[in-house]
Amino acid sequence: MNQAIPFNRPFIIGKELYYIAQAVLSGHLAGDGVFTNKCNAWMEKKFGATKVLLTHSCTAALEIAAILCGIHEGDEVVMPSFTFASTANAFVLRGASVRFVDIRRDNLNIDEKRIESAITDRTKAIVPVHYAGVGCEMDTISEIAGKHGLFVIEDAAQGFNATYRDRFLGTIGQLGAYSFHETKNVISGEGGALIVNNESLVERAEIVREKGTNRSQFFRGEIDRYTWVDIGSSYLPSEVVAAFLFAQLEEYEIITDKRKRIHRFYADNLEPLEKDGWIRLPVIQDLQAHNGHSFYLLVQSSEKDRDRLLSHLQSNGIDAIFHYLPLHTSPMGLRMGYRKGDLPVTEELSGKLIRLPCYFELAREDQERVIEEIYRFFGAAGPRR
Repeated sequence: MNQAIPFNRPFIIGKELYYIAQAVLSGHLAGDGVFTNKCNAWMEKKFGATKVLLTHSCTAALEIAAILCGIHEGDEVVMPSFTFASTANAFVLRGASVRFVDIRRDNLNIDEKRIESAITDRTKAIVPVHYAGVGCEMDTISEIAGKHGLFVIEDAAQGFNATYRDRFLGTIGQLGAYSFHETKNVISGEGGALIVNNESLVERAEIVREKGTNRSQFFRGEIDRYTWVDIGSSYLPSEVVAAFLFAQLEEYEIITDKRKRIHRFYADNLEPLEKDGWIRLPVIQDLQAHNGHSFYLLVQSSEKDRDRLLSHLQSNGIDAIFHYLPLHTSPMGLRMGYRKGDLPVTEELSGKLIRLPCYFELAREDQERVIEEIYRFFGAAGPRR
């Protein structure tokens, strides 16, 4: 019997365990130690960000961003409904209302042509979500934000080391957020980072992240004692998390190259099914350098057939899964006044989408098995190799 193929599998690639031991032996396991600083500095240099602050999750980074933008009761924030709950929660927790916008059919990102009609005099920010590591149309979004005096906060949870017009995702808006959850490209189990691209927000970002205190300034010797000066929370990861992450950052090129090869192999071998009209594959334009984060397909016929394909794969030991259920049709979304039918493209495509196993140690023979089972489901001859 074939061994099961998981959707994801965390991995060790380099000095993760060695660095964890170093962190323990250093006598400093709380946040903002040597490895946290190494991670921050690495990303600042690599991505050209003004400031990077490691957090315990991408959710935490988004929450800090909401505070930095002064989001409060009565404000509105524009974002896609096709995203994880954390994208909305960060702003709802501050009392804001969410204005959900439909997605594009090609790359499943927020439809930039629909953003402006969702803006009111209460809108404070636009939150583009870079789905599957493919960049949103950031030039247009930035132009709209500038016209209306809005913040742009990039949810780049899936966008680490991907670019839009040669600019790294997360560094284009005033603020950005990465995730290092175990399902992402570069991992630390749980973990994230806030990217601050506006110098005027850096000092307050440090304070909010450090429980509302000016502790960071104290440790730099800028003040002789630290105290409570603003709202905030405990958003720091431990040095164990940072140590694991730093080892992965050192190998980011190998990780990205491998995931892009996996992505390309799926695309090349499933292309005949797309040409025959059974499925649709991810669309990646020339201006977008993706990172191979996720490989998905859309079953062209119906949601029922998508569910049948999922059942077929899972019954054959392949852990393929659907992705986001649209937030506007969730119980929370319905309580906000949204209804099914409000965002037809989001509803249609989310009901046809399947994500295939895609992780660093995915073996070629396992990938071939996934592809063969997809062909078998559609009753088509498999690809020639």
